[in-house]
Amino acid sequence: MGKAKMEEERRRSFQQDRLGHGSPEEELQNLAWYHDGLTRHAAEALLLSNGSDGSYLLRKSNGKAALFSLSVRAKDSVKHFHVEYTGYSYKFGFNEFPSLNELIKHFANQPLIGSETGTLTVLKHPYPRKVEEPSIYESVRVHTAMQTGKTEIDLVPNAPSLGTKEGYLTKQGGIVKNWKTRWFTLHRNELKYYKDQTSTEPIRALDLTECSAVQFDYSQDKINCFCLVFPLRTYYLYAKTGVEADEWIKILQWKLSQIRRQARQRNSTFSL
Repeated sequence: MGKAKMEEERRRSFQQDRLGHGSPEEELQNLAWYHDGLTRHAAEALLLSNGSDGSYLLRKSNGKAALFSLSVRAKDSVKHFHVEYTGYSYKFGFNEFPSLNELIKHFANQPLIGSETGTLTVLKHPYPRKVEEPSIYESVRVHTAMQTGKTEIDLVPNAPSLGTKEGYLTKQGGIVKNWKTRWFTLHRNELKYYKDQTSTEPIRALDLTECSAVQFDYSQDKINCFCLVFPLRTYYLYAKTGVEADEWIKILQWKLSQIRRQARQRNSTFSL
């Protein structure tokens, strides 16, 4: 039997398994850890504040209709992975599942997943959509305005992006120009690096509001090398793979663009 015919038989088998089932969105509504409508930012805030290493949830992706995102809490960051509905099966990682029940069984067995960072995470704790909370409210005892003359134009919603990432990078020393591998974590506008993943205190925390540029670097004779430009020093780093270096550069550049955009918003507000 040819490869194309085998693929067609497999697809037909999956389609038979799908008979009697509704759309993926309808099916997923019955999944206690499916968070329909939850944004990437909200998922990161939720898992970082109330989750633990190995907590995860499934949500609708911002991409095409049949694409979902699995948001996973690692040690100090939240990673996002695609789960795709093909029309007759669910694809996640290297596996394909003919039904939602088969996908759920896979998660019930605590799969181990890893990305380009080389770090591994065990999916252990599905984060529920509904959490019991007490119905207790504070009473307002003091209520006064601190300013006058402001209008709705001055009321600008603003919150920093969490945009987390973590992984090992190799960094050039500041005084002695040797290279050492360090564990890096990116959270809000801080890039911290540690001696290794088990360290609790960072060697240094870099304030990205002071960073002027992030870009690939070809001056250090290192593959997958990039640099962060600060007023008093340029930090040179390289990743194990080109994909990982590209991911770090993209998220750091995105952070800088957000910092500049928020600064422009503040300046325009003050100038009114």
